[in-house]
Amino acid sequence: MTPTTRAMGAILGSAVGDALGAPFEFGLPGVFLDRFPDGVGEMCGGGGWDPGEATDDTQMAVLVGESLLDRDGLDLPDIFDRFRHWAASEPKDIGLQTEDVLTSGDPWDTAAALHFQVNGRAAGNGSLMRASTSAVFFAGSGREASMAAARRIAALTHGDRAAWEGTSVLHELVRVALLGEDPLSAVPTALAAVAAPHHDRWATVLAPSWHPDDATEFNGAVWPCLGSAVWALRTTASFEAALVAAIDLGGDTDTVAAVTGMLAGAVYGPDAIPSRWSTPLHVPLPGQDRVLHAQDLVTMAAALAPARP
Repeated sequence: MTPTTRAMGAILGSAVGDALGAPFEFGLPGVFLDRFPDGVGEMCGGGGWDPGEATDDTQMAVLVGESLLDRDGLDLPDIFDRFRHWAASEPKDIGLQTEDVLTSGDPWDTAAALHFQVNGRAAGNGSLMRASTSAVFFAGSGREASMAAARRIAALTHGDRAAWEGTSVLHELVRVALLGEDPLSAVPTALAAVAAPHHDRWATVLAPSWHPDDATEFNGAVWPCLGSAVWALRTTASFEAALVAAIDLGGDTDTVAAVTGMLAGAVYGPDAIPSRWSTPLHVPLPGQDRVLHAQDLVTMAAALAPARP
């Protein structure tokens, strides 16, 4: 597979994971296999979501991707403006922290920092969930540039550097996977680039011995979310199995599955994504009279992938 093909798998895989996991959000562990005992899950809908409907995870990833393409690179004020317009358009779902930042009226370069200063908590997984398009776009720029871009985009809505560092690690794992290499083998190198105050906590959740049952926070937090996605990839041998494992953990199933699908899609490629999952996939864009489908995401991935040599 070429890096562009793998990029298609990453972006489409993340969206599929998002839509597949959405109906099970906030459920208990085992809820997916309770619904589909044979493990062959369908886009079933539920919890306010239609079958195959992607959530804010994919909607925000699309906004990032379109900004990168339209602006021919990273334009942080433009991304923030797109986020803010989206947030004002009454999306069906939006993270509380993200909503607070985007509706605060504060400037793009201070809104997240001010929120963190007041609340002292800003390590949700919202910067991970939207990372597929930026991870693909910056993959050709090398490890350092890709991780730096991840931090800057994460900082638009998340004032806690823990979220910046986790998103930078995810960027690096996707970059390595797009090259056809094993992203799990790249974990130590990615950790070496994590800011020192955050290194040990990230090393804990990304260790081969870590299990989601070891998490000390709900998987809506950045650490167990990425840790669970890496665990799902490490302990399975196919795209389907990785997503089933991720969703069956319960909790923030759409985002954990979106991050898992991003990694597994880059590893296994778009052909490994079942058509029963990709065909009903659709991404409504609040504030715009558009709905994207699987082929639209594949087209976007192809445009993003060669954006850097």
